[in-house]
Amino acid sequence: MTTPAHPGGWFVTRGPDAPRTPRVYAFAHAGGDPRSFLAWQSALGTEAQIAAVCPPGRGHRAAEPHPTLEEFADGAATAIRAAERDTGATAGRPVQLFGHSLGGLVAFETARRLRDLPTLRHLCVSGISAPVRAPSPRVRELAALEGREFAERLNFFEGLPPEVMAHDELMDLLLPAVIADFRMAADYRYRPAAPLEVPVSVIAGRQDAYLHPDRMREWKDECRTPPAVHWVDGGHFYFRDTSPRAATDLLLAAVRADRHTEVI
Repeated sequence: MTTPAHPGGWFVTRGPDAPRTPRVYAFAHAGGDPRSFLAWQSALGTEAQIAAVCPPGRGHRAAEPHPTLEEFADGAATAIRAAERDTGATAGRPVQLFGHSLGGLVAFETARRLRDLPTLRHLCVSGISAPVRAPSPRVRELAALEGREFAERLNFFEGLPPEVMAHDELMDLLLPAVIADFRMAADYRYRPAAPLEVPVSVIAGRQDAYLHPDRMREWKDECRTPPAVHWVDGGHFYFRDTSPRAATDLLLAAVRADRHTEVI
């Protein structure tokens, strides 16, 4: 069963919802459906709960204006604080943030805004280069395009599937959200800040044409301790190629490590 997690319609959840069950707030890629993360709940079992982060302008919030990336992170951080206060953060429910591609950048900025949240335990970003490199020239160029030209250039990021490209009606339905998200990414301006104190994990597909070790190294400047970088088989959407286990196993490992630390 899928249930809304308040306040403000920011989250939807599936799975265990006890005050002490760790929660993973998950941020989707550009144009992605946040609810797709709910399928990961089966891999997490009863050890953690997925909360898909639903931004303004998407899904059940489609009537709301699309935010800037800063507004997205501000709103998500405020809603996470409120959700943890309402559902027992004082009891110590551990919180993780996960984001893929654009969602990784939003998750990073959200973590910056939650650096004083005592229950924030882990940030896991996926398919995204170091924030100081954002936005890339390719993202800026793509964000300036429209229609089929945008869709064709999106193939570099393993974008729309062939069955969508073949139908103008589906293109007209799906493209506006993707374009809005790319423009959000293109308008992002990195600002230096104190390194994050929480552990940070980075996942990258070995066949991801967008990523290269040189683009990942500067993640170390965003963390008090060096991030754990995990190169996995697959492309930009490595979790579509086989299963999400490369991500969910890492999230579970962080949950278990935190539980072990608490016991000690």
